[in-house]
Amino acid sequence: MREAYKGYDLIGDVHGCALSLELLLQKLGYSRKAGVYQHPQRQVVFLGDIVDRGPRIREALHIVRDMVEGGHAQIVMGNHEFNYLSYLTPGRPDSGMEYLRTHNRRHLRILSETLEQFANHSQDQKDFLQWIMEMPLFLDYEQFRVVHACWSQWHIDGFVSAQGGNQIDEDYLHRSAHYGTQEWETMDRLLRGTHLKMPNNEIMVSKDGYKRHFFRTKFWANKPQNYIDVVFQPDPLPEHVARLPLTEQDYKDLLYYSDEEPLLFVGHYWCDGEPKPVASNVACIDYSAVKFGKLVAYRLDQETVLDPGKFIWVDVLKEIRDES
Repeated sequence: MREAYKGYDLIGDVHGCALSLELLLQKLGYSRKAGVYQHPQRQVVFLGDIVDRGPRIREALHIVRDMVEGGHAQIVMGNHEFNYLSYLTPGRPDSGMEYLRTHNRRHLRILSETLEQFANHSQDQKDFLQWIMEMPLFLDYEQFRVVHACWSQWHIDGFVSAQGGNQIDEDYLHRSAHYGTQEWETMDRLLRGTHLKMPNNEIMVSKDGYKRHFFRTKFWANKPQNYIDVVFQPDPLPEHVARLPLTEQDYKDLLYYSDEEPLLFVGHYWCDGEPKPVASNVACIDYSAVKFGKLVAYRLDQETVLDPGKFIWVDVLKEIRDES
């Protein structure tokens, strides 16, 4: 840890829930001074996905960026920031791409609230896109690590070797738009996690209406045997699929983050219920705030094993009821 701070507060996916974010920061002991939330002894680490879906995306971005620029917070890029940046970045003349992320119905549906809330704030949007370009993909300290979706040491080592640090640049962004490249795979793994293909070409319809051929998986499961041992998403697998044994190819597609590794904090996975560690050294702190779940933080001090009592949260649905 940096000696300037006695502890860190790791905050999960905000998704435009600016009021909930302010309530959580206040609950954590942060106060607004000169317009910026800060704490005399602690620093926030945001796990990405500040944009999309929520009612106050611009406000949330301003709160977070002001904290980062003031030295009161750090942030890693989420897949929604990456998607937003790619959606609005034109392809190069020889790429065959109009934009780095295709302007189709599905992509527009996900980004619609962000685009709408910036419709009359073009300079603000330009400034935030530049800031997203500068976001690190991961943080790696002796005591703890942070990445939006999945810690893959092989991809991270390759990224550091190629980029000299933990940030993308314009060339990397353009290369990452091409499916099958090392850059595409690295961004997919770190920002979207591991996933397995549904067996027998089955399709699963998720709660948000999307038809999916893949499902999200744990990367900390030790010696899994069946699909149910690795699935990690809000939508359960069909019972007949859940009990099927993993194939040889499935094992090749999975990763394993050992319990001997440093503490790891991720977001991304839309958890529900009471916040708790998913492993002794792995915490997911995305609890579906924008879907009236919880906006969650973990108060990290000097521990090397996660403490279930150190999850702090704001119940978004209760907050809305209290306001009404």
